[in-house]
Amino acid sequence: MPDDELTPALRAAQQGDAAGFATLWRALHPGVLRYLRVLAGDHAEDAASETWLHVIRDLDRFHGDTADFRGWLFRIARHRGIDERRRQSRTRESPAPRTPAAPDAASQAAETAATTWALSMIAALPADQAEAVMLRTVIGLDVATTARILGKKPGAVRIATMRGLRRLATNPQIRTRQGV
Repeated sequence: MPDDELTPALRAAQQGDAAGFATLWRALHPGVLRYLRVLAGDHAEDAASETWLHVIRDLDRFHGDTADFRGWLFRIARHRGIDERRRQSRTRESPAPRTPAAPDAASQAAETAATTWALSMIAALPADQAEAVMLRTVIGLDVATTARILGKKPGAVRIATMRGLRRLATNPQIRTRQGV
């Protein structure tokens, strides 16, 4: 959904309107979840839930336009993903089996074989390249916003994205899948 269509929803959500927040969530949650699948693996849904809880808590204090909101949202998602990864590394015992919830349409779409395969290819990149490719290419954020999220200079983001895309292009699994 283009930013100009999300602006009224953002303003409404900042005023406490549940429908405005639902519009933001429906438009942006699939991208947040895909990004977190690369960053946090099997714990992406937990990190996404924490991300949206943080957004709900602080949305009334957010200032900026819709592009700024996207950057803010993905910066929060990144921090929650890193937290989840740390939690995984500290936890030595295996987690209790989870009872799967009934899938919703967004989850079903995100879990298609092609998406899962593509995300696994991106996740196999070095971490800096994987994050840069996800935020720039998959999510569609600009270089400046991605640099702020990752805490890097714009040039470093461009280089990480380029290296990640080049590495993906030379991956034999990708070349085979494309019929090259």
